[in-house]
Amino acid sequence: MKLLSFLMSLVMLMISSPAYTMEGEEVMKKALQAFYYQGHDQSAKAHMEITDKQGRKRIRDFVSLRLNLGEKDGKQKYYVYFNKPVDVKKMVFMVWKNIEQDDDRWLYLPALDLVKRIAASDDRTSFVGSNFFYEDVSGRGLAEDSHELIDETDQYYILNSTPKNPENVEFTRYKIWIDKNSFIPMKIDYYDKDFIYRHYETLEMSNIDGYMTVLKAKMEDKRTGGKTVISYSSVKYQQNIPDKIFSERYLRKVPKKYF
Repeated sequence: MKLLSFLMSLVMLMISSPAYTMEGEEVMKKALQAFYYQGHDQSAKAHMEITDKQGRKRIRDFVSLRLNLGEKDGKQKYYVYFNKPVDVKKMVFMVWKNIEQDDDRWLYLPALDLVKRIAASDDRTSFVGSNFFYEDVSGRGLAEDSHELIDETDQYYILNSTPKNPENVEFTRYKIWIDKNSFIPMKIDYYDKDFIYRHYETLEMSNIDGYMTVLKAKMEDKRTGGKTVISYSSVKYQQNIPDKIFSERYLRKVPKKYF
């Protein structure tokens, strides 16, 4: 009887206990991991098509390299080499991603043979004339915003994220739909008060080497009517990319071996 009574109490406890619910910050942490940190390193080719309000198109073709420096501190390094069109050919964008301080960013301009530091205040400005920002390339730090889980469907976790230092950004909040299976962000609406002025959407994903990977994405600017679609190909993980190439020396000396 004692055993039966114990089992009945256990069943009632399981029935009455609420199901585990993830917190907003926990969901966002998993999303950033899935979106920006897959594998130890990654290489990929990218084709960017920029369309303005009048329907005129420009392209940007580049190769990107990414290296994670450690799972605990979240530091990363990025190297982006442009090969098309002629006006951006041989241009290089490099990032040292930090967590508790501003990222370090450099832009190499081959026409001037000039290495330019990109200030933290420029993080949310156009990335080489596209509708993506510099910050979109390497991501926004988890602790920079407050993340609230506001809704949940069979497919998505839906979060509302608010900047902790609103004077440093142009948005008042953003709403993000995160796929429950992959934790890949599928849609993001950036708000200026009640107006959605930027819209991001993941258009295509694929499992590559065991990692769910975004292969096509779009960013729209609702104010200007412009949009940018970026497509990735030849995505590879675990390439043993060395740390040394993420340096000013290799801004002028392209590490073609890893392309």
